[in-house]
Amino acid sequence: MSQHGILVTGGAGYIGSHVVRQLGEAGERVVTLDNLSRGFAKAVTHGPLIVGDTADQALVTKILKEHDIDTVMHFAAYTIVPESVAQPLKYYENNTANTRALLESCVASQIKQFVFSSTAAVYGTPDSGIASEQTPTNPINPYGTSKLMSEWMLRDISLVTPLRHVALRYFNVAGSDPQGRIGQRTPGATLLTKVAVEHVVGKRPHISIFGSDYDTKDGTGVRDYIHVEDLASAHLAALRYLRRGGRSTTLNCGYGHGYSVREVLAAVARASGHALKVIEEPRRAGDPAMLIAQAQRIRQELGWKPQYDQLDMIVADALRWERQLLAETTG
Repeated sequence: MSQHGILVTGGAGYIGSHVVRQLGEAGERVVTLDNLSRGFAKAVTHGPLIVGDTADQALVTKILKEHDIDTVMHFAAYTIVPESVAQPLKYYENNTANTRALLESCVASQIKQFVFSSTAAVYGTPDSGIASEQTPTNPINPYGTSKLMSEWMLRDISLVTPLRHVALRYFNVAGSDPQGRIGQRTPGATLLTKVAVEHVVGKRPHISIFGSDYDTKDGTGVRDYIHVEDLASAHLAALRYLRRGGRSTTLNCGYGHGYSVREVLAAVARASGHALKVIEEPRRAGDPAMLIAQAQRIRQELGWKPQYDQLDMIVADALRWERQLLAETTG
């Protein structure tokens, strides 16, 4: 625990709120900055919530000073890939330009530590389907590119200022707080597990499989699914690493193995006790057959030890949360 504060941008969103909760439970002094365009105030369980934008440099500078911040964890971003394709400038403004403004504020305020929410989308479609941190980056959509540009800014800043950073490249995030306190509320979500449990509770009439003719074990795409609780704990591990004086680094955040779309849907059917209405549709442009992390380095460098690496556990937590959301709206 540090006497200094931690600023979490986007801390009212899906992943950020889980990190805020874990930081609060660890006794950290945490402050959330979120404009609530896609986040939810009720998801912030520890510390004050300040409603505002990361690009508001006067506000950010004030927060950094008044709350004695020495670490920033940056989650504030748009994350929907199809939307980024349709509206690229929206993503370059919010994800890249606003990050630049935030970094300028951090450098001016002499912030020492920065943890960045990045994505496996920076890799694009690697031929082997397995991505290590040394795999060439070749994003195929503006979302991935917007995040990669932010990584580059962090890299360059860390070379010439005291700021050190950890950039975590997420693979497929799923699940929710096992105790049911917070979870994903995002309307129009595109993550497979979220979509599937929405179908189970009646929010969607069916679930689509996009592509059933890939060169995989059952013809559907294979992804590395990581429980949001383990992902959140990786950020706390990154914080401990930086506090120990660790050098700036970029790390994959996944389990190192994958499940197919059919396997995930089978797990959802098991958890719910109901058959799913599944429609097979053509492949979507740009979807790789397989995308799995090589994830040894994060364990070695951060001492990260995932606790929720079970598909049925991930799905059960996601379904429990979705039923709670349904009860909120119908109760």
